[in-house]
Amino acid sequence: MAVIQIERKPLTFAERTYLPQVWGGLMTTIRHFFGRRVTLEYPEQRPEISPGYRGVPTLVKDPNGREKCVSCQLCEFVCPPKAIRIVPGEIPEDAPTGHVEKAPREFEINMLRCIYCGLCEEVCPEEAIVLQNVYSLSGYSRDALVNNKEKLYELGGTLPDRHFKWDKKKAEATHGAVHT
Repeated sequence: MAVIQIERKPLTFAERTYLPQVWGGLMTTIRHFFGRRVTLEYPEQRPEISPGYRGVPTLVKDPNGREKCVSCQLCEFVCPPKAIRIVPGEIPEDAPTGHVEKAPREFEINMLRCIYCGLCEEVCPEEAIVLQNVYSLSGYSRDALVNNKEKLYELGGTLPDRHFKWDKKKAEATHGAVHT
């Protein structure tokens, strides 16, 4: 195997003293010192959030204040770190929303395990899970970062409903149109 030797040109006096490199570093420091400030005073100033940001997953209600989640458990099955836990509950048939099969009795999202991938939002057929633009989530204990159903609804609020699953007349009208 042949060894190739590369001839290097000798360093000049200035290069041997490192003065050009030191001067370049000083100029960069001076430029940043007198230039535009890029540091944010975090609690008072918040950075702009890009449109594709995937934040904290929350549950939302329809405009009438009813739960959108039907406890299908698709989000629980698709969650890679298994951060979502759902215990399905039954709805009594004599209830105004009795035509809907299930509603979650318990719904928890462990924010310590959540990787903010957004798969739960994508797979939800009822659009009950929405990723909020919340990025400053903190707590004093591990239990404080396990969001239960009430906390998830508090964070999520209400969103318009395009499915009308809770409205019996609209649900029957759409099913009747499909069967004919």
